[in-house]
Amino acid sequence: MFRFELQATDGAARAGVFHTPHGPVETPIFAPVGTQATVKAVTPRDLRELGATLVLANTYHLYLRPGDDLIRDLGGLHRFMGWQGPILTDSGGFQVWSLSGINQIDEDGVTFRSHIDGSLHRLTPERSIAIQQNLGADIIMCFDECADPLDHTYNRAALERTHRWAERCRAAWTTQDRQALFAIVQGGIFPDLRRESARVLAGMDFPGYGIGGLSVGESKQDMYRTLEVVTPLLPDHKPRYLMGVGTIADLIHGVARGIDLFDCVLPTRLARHGAALTQTGRIAIRNQVHARSDRPLDDGCDCYTCQNFSRAYLRHLVRSEEILAATLLSIHNLRTLVRLTQEMRAAIQAGQFASYAANALAQLGIKAA
Repeated sequence: MFRFELQATDGAARAGVFHTPHGPVETPIFAPVGTQATVKAVTPRDLRELGATLVLANTYHLYLRPGDDLIRDLGGLHRFMGWQGPILTDSGGFQVWSLSGINQIDEDGVTFRSHIDGSLHRLTPERSIAIQQNLGADIIMCFDECADPLDHTYNRAALERTHRWAERCRAAWTTQDRQALFAIVQGGIFPDLRRESARVLAGMDFPGYGIGGLSVGESKQDMYRTLEVVTPLLPDHKPRYLMGVGTIADLIHGVARGIDLFDCVLPTRLARHGAALTQTGRIAIRNQVHARSDRPLDDGCDCYTCQNFSRAYLRHLVRSEEILAATLLSIHNLRTLVRLTQEMRAAIQAGQFASYAANALAQLGIKAA
């Protein structure tokens, strides 16, 4: 049911297709994040129309509310959220790490308090896999420990625990015919730890590999150097997923270093704060300069928002705190990143990725990848 077909390469950049039970995922790809079984402010129809094929949902949040058992009993996540394309669920590891003030990590798993009502909960590798199997996503993730990327001593301990947990996740995974389990490479910004993690997990022969613990406080250059260390050590015939990364520049730099999949809350979060992603940088649509502008957000964009609404109208919606502002800006921001990955895919297939990347980064005022 799962197969990664590598169709073209240009340098380290790759164009491929990951085949899943709910359809093919053409890579490179950006996946919108639907934390609570919804991509904020947009409908599944909007997602289809803007070209999204893979959507992310959040294990931690859906376990707490409404509950993975309920979602299973109502036909699984695809039916529950009205999205019939491929879905990826994370393991919950990042969420319990980010809530470090209310959790306790030990060898067996993590005990944490709900951010909703303070109730006590326990996540182990086996429980994370069981929850994700109930949710029914096409791609599920191993339970891992994300650590401070700058602390070598702690990253060593977290790395070894992550590897042991990956073995336990693999043993608990009983849905190989309909769910692909990805391992997560950790190790902070430290090349020795990243090499070790990539080699150990590659040796376990998972269907795909996530790269976690980045975009969590390290510098951009440290992130890019880490990718240069990790991706050559991962199997060519398996997809590579850079978790939680979503700026235009980071997607370009990531693809240049061999990444296939990306996800991030950034495009919808920016939209809710009145900001738009464009080929030349971010626009704060609330600013006075847009008050009488009849231009679209981005003259080169083919999204529903840019084809129908002016900057002046969008500014009016933002300043009036209309719900439609978040919807229209989210559609645009998501389409911008989806279109970027589509264009990079075409450039790789044409053997022109380096020039495409240099031109796209130059428009942002950034040096080439």
